[in-house]
Amino acid sequence: MTDLYVAAIDQGTTSSRCMVFNQHGAVVSVDQREHRQIFPRPGWVEHDATEIWSKVQAVVAGALAKAGLRAEQLSALGITNQRETTVLWDRITGRPVHNAIVWQDTRTSALCGELGGEDGQDRFRDITGLPLASYFSGPKAAWLLDNVPGLRARAENGEIAFGTVDSWLIWNLTGGTDGGRHVTDVTNAGRTMLMNLHTLQWDASVLAAMNIPEAVLPEIRSSAEMYGTAVGPLAGVPVASALGDQQAAVFGQTCYGVGEAKNTYGTGSFLLLNTGTRPVPSKSGLLTTMGYQLGGERPVYCLEGSIAITGALVQWFRDQLGIIRSADEIEPLAASVEDNGGAYIVPAFSGLFAPYWRSDARGVVTGLTRYVTKAHLARAVLEATSWQTREVVDAMREDSGVEITTLKVDGGMTANGLLMQHQADVLGVPVIRPVVSETTCLGAAYAAGLATGVWQDLDELRAHWQRDEEWTPRMEAAERDREYRNWRKAVERSFGWEEDEA
Repeated sequence: MTDLYVAAIDQGTTSSRCMVFNQHGAVVSVDQREHRQIFPRPGWVEHDATEIWSKVQAVVAGALAKAGLRAEQLSALGITNQRETTVLWDRITGRPVHNAIVWQDTRTSALCGELGGEDGQDRFRDITGLPLASYFSGPKAAWLLDNVPGLRARAENGEIAFGTVDSWLIWNLTGGTDGGRHVTDVTNAGRTMLMNLHTLQWDASVLAAMNIPEAVLPEIRSSAEMYGTAVGPLAGVPVASALGDQQAAVFGQTCYGVGEAKNTYGTGSFLLLNTGTRPVPSKSGLLTTMGYQLGGERPVYCLEGSIAITGALVQWFRDQLGIIRSADEIEPLAASVEDNGGAYIVPAFSGLFAPYWRSDARGVVTGLTRYVTKAHLARAVLEATSWQTREVVDAMREDSGVEITTLKVDGGMTANGLLMQHQADVLGVPVIRPVVSETTCLGAAYAAGLATGVWQDLDELRAHWQRDEEWTPRMEAAERDREYRNWRKAVERSFGWEEDEA
């Protein structure tokens, strides 16, 4: 039998990656390149969308070369992407009209406050499943339309296209200015705060409230279907899936049953719980979000806890403080001491996401004494990730009534055994890492392969999932509770720092 191959593009917050998988779900090759992080003002974060497209083309070529494959040997191409990051581009020239505004960016906080009015943060929650927050794409698009000279008139005339990064890549892959497909999938559309979570269509009332013309919007499609065929170096390859990165990880972790959960540790961390074919409203600071939709099947929904800063805190420790020279140095440094020495770091660099949604919060380091060393701070950096995850798990239990008995984990930080052990300790449940830990790419590949017949059904995908390592809880309950109380005190100290978001 001829081997079948599926490629997946993972366009993330700090880098672009392409991975090639065979029909057994095993990794054949991978190529990755970082792109610039642009910080024009405090709280503002931007990317150059043209640079991202260039890096994506480079990693696709690199992954194929490493695999010794030609484009025509690919059965399908899938895409997974950083989600709420927002791009507006000129349909005629194909050029972005402004740098992409990244999901971490807080410039729309004041606008979100105005949009909330008397109804507050939950004005659109029943429609979209989301609280009004600077995190989401709709307010970012509205800000661009209001602040780039002449852009609103051009948008209303149909000259401008809006999209999250999946739309930008699909449009370029399928021809760009020469017939490129302007589409998105339900998981990415659901993060704009413009899609009705129940109809899976753009919501006219929300568009009117944000003053966003429908002419700029892509067509909403399922997560696994033929969007078009690639041109250029990938000519003829079916572009057959798109999933926001966290939903792709749900799919790659084979969390296809109600109550199954995964946590992805990247720049931020994102814990998703499968709630089945009905959306579960949150009253505990979580997001009701799309999980995935396969072709014409019923959509699957999730509860999500989004944490803004986890892996990015290690980057800050490395790049801004210079305490370590590379990210992998943090584990032996943190392991050189038995505990955090009483120090806690709350990384509210751009406010706090779930379960607080406090854009006025800013990062704090608490509990400092002369006893605390750089090793204790390294440990506090790692522990900030697992404590933030604990807060999300507590909120998830409150909303769903479901007890998480194990947590599947993926992403770059899962290579840190000290962190994974602490995560198991503070949750009190086993933490399990699969053989393929970069499950965002795997999920996009699975969805594209399902759409093109490489795989037949979800049971076949489940059979490919393999356990790599498991961490079981060791911490005494009394210690866990005491440390958690201290963490919550530290979080409270982060509130109220940013008084004037305008």
